[in-house]
Amino acid sequence: MSLSPLYPSEAVQPMRDELTAVGFEELQSPEEVEKVVRETPGVVMCVINSVCGCAAGAARPGVALALQNKVIPDRLVTAFAGMEREAVERIRALHAPTPPSSPSIAFFKDGACMAVMERAHIEGRSPQEIAEDLVRLFDQVCSRPGPSVPPERFAKLSHVKMCGSRIPRVGTP
Repeated sequence: MSLSPLYPSEAVQPMRDELTAVGFEELQSPEEVEKVVRETPGVVMCVINSVCGCAAGAARPGVALALQNKVIPDRLVTAFAGMEREAVERIRALHAPTPPSSPSIAFFKDGACMAVMERAHIEGRSPQEIAEDLVRLFDQVCSRPGPSVPPERFAKLSHVKMCGSRIPRVGTP
């Protein structure tokens, strides 16, 4: 049974673009999640993207800023809560017993979950604070040279500054 998306795809596209613009690939299915996590050597950073305000105001900008570091994860992947619902469920299962939250950032190394930044560690914090936490982790466990995109391209990024709570769910008036 396939779970339908909760939001119109065009409404979340700008939020998706924020992460793909800095090098993330989108995962659409539980099988893709499993393959990436199990078969990627090194560190996989997996962001569960979200329509919530803390994703817009802190998580996505903080992640983008952290990826300007001199070392970054080997692979950057994302799935969108409420959209690729089965993929998100699989990511969450792989980092259990951490409770599900959106947004969140999970790190896998050689198939095993090594760290999770839950919504509770994101909400109420600035992008700079989130980036600092991520960079500390990158410096400890990553070896791929950064940044994920050239500084000139990073400087041109714009972040969606809206709370998605105003996005109507699919099938509601």
